[in-house]
Amino acid sequence: MSGEAANVGTAGSVAETLRVLYRDDRMVVVDKPSGLLVHRSPIDPHETRFVLQIVRDQLGRRVHPVHRLDKGTSGALVLALDPEAAKVLSQAFATREVGKTYVALVRGWPEAAGSIDRPLAAVEDERIGPQSLEPRTATTHYRRLATYELPVRVDRYPTSRYALIELCPQGGRRHQLRRHLAGASHPIVGDSTYGKGRHNRLFATRFGVGRLLLACTRLEFASVPGREGPLRVDAPLAAEFAALVAALAEHDAAG
Repeated sequence: MSGEAANVGTAGSVAETLRVLYRDDRMVVVDKPSGLLVHRSPIDPHETRFVLQIVRDQLGRRVHPVHRLDKGTSGALVLALDPEAAKVLSQAFATREVGKTYVALVRGWPEAAGSIDRPLAAVEDERIGPQSLEPRTATTHYRRLATYELPVRVDRYPTSRYALIELCPQGGRRHQLRRHLAGASHPIVGDSTYGKGRHNRLFATRFGVGRLLLACTRLEFASVPGREGPLRVDAPLAAEFAALVAALAEHDAAG
């Protein structure tokens, strides 16, 4: 399903809307932009824009969060349209019944494919008791999609290498992909928490892209409430992310 047009309010102002990737009577999948919180959070108390608020106004009905994407991450985000659907879908995510695929731009050139298998403890804002302090199993499978080399010295080498990779997490620890990749010495570009500031600044100054370069590009459900059979929802890379990938490819082609 294509994105919905912006709605015009009674005072003539244009209300913000998000692109709808899929919708039925029980759920909606929207294309969340980077820089937008899913809901109010003490992490960013001054923020005034939230996915839940925007989609509620856009659809004219209450929506329920099912899973979350970090503020800086873009891509496919699921919202339920009734409490029962929210319960079923949340359980599917919690029990790893939903296949999730991400794309990220990372520092360095990882192996062509592999897995990062490292238990992760909860980050501070998701701890709900002593038991949550214990590391839990977390695995991230990855596949390298493309490599790039810029003639710029950032670290100790005269050139700087980057790679576009596809990621499939198994487990649901907060910041799992960002923490796993940073621990593997391939931090995601634009990650101000786990990444490298020098590389982040390079992309901000050279390409004008300061966001976290991580996007959820596909969700796969074995089943969803009110629908027979599996469901796959794809999300395109956000415009600024896609333009950056094109610019890196063009640079490499030019030699």
